[in-house]
Amino acid sequence: MANAHLFNGAKLALYMGTRLAVILRDDTPGLAFRNCWDLPGGGREGRETPLACALRECREELGLRVPARAIVWQRCYPAQDGARWFFVARMPRGMAHKIRLGEEGQRFMLMSEDIFLRHPDAIPAFRGRVAAYRRWRKSRG
Repeated sequence: MANAHLFNGAKLALYMGTRLAVILRDDTPGLAFRNCWDLPGGGREGRETPLACALRECREELGLRVPARAIVWQRCYPAQDGARWFFVARMPRGMAHKIRLGEEGQRFMLMSEDIFLRHPDAIPAFRGRVAAYRRWRKSRG
């Protein structure tokens, strides 16, 4: 991962079968995108790599240990305050029973990709990133 040391956070679009594991953010005043549908992820801790950050956040937020081999796509999105990495992982739908909501968020659900991409309460930047992955996936046949 080029420039992996110059990042401040990572997100993971986790497909359980054909559905995305999404988290309804807390409804706390002052919280960015409060009460919106989000993907697992967050800020970097220490010197962790982008992938380690995304996988740790997924473990903390959904209680799932996603293996690195489940990652099927990744992209770095530059920003003035440090790049943000976006990963896509695919796991069997049958693993969804292991999801346990962590300390952040009101609830989680498995949402179809189409609904997430059209949902007015899905965080816009992540709708765009999921759409970029979908375009790539469809271009491969």
